[in-house]
Amino acid sequence: MSAKQPSAKQKAASEAQSDADRTGAGKEKSRRMQSEADRAAVPKHGL
Repeated sequence: MSAKQPSAKQKAASEAQSDADRTGAGKEKSRRMQSEADRAAVPKHGL
């Protein structure tokens, strides 16, 4: 089985999280983006 590539949402959330970790700014926004990306990554028919 091949590994799945991260979605655009996941990539954007990861970049936002990295920026927040580096600068200390935008932590809440990056947390929300990460949560949204994680929810979108869950398959429709179970885990």
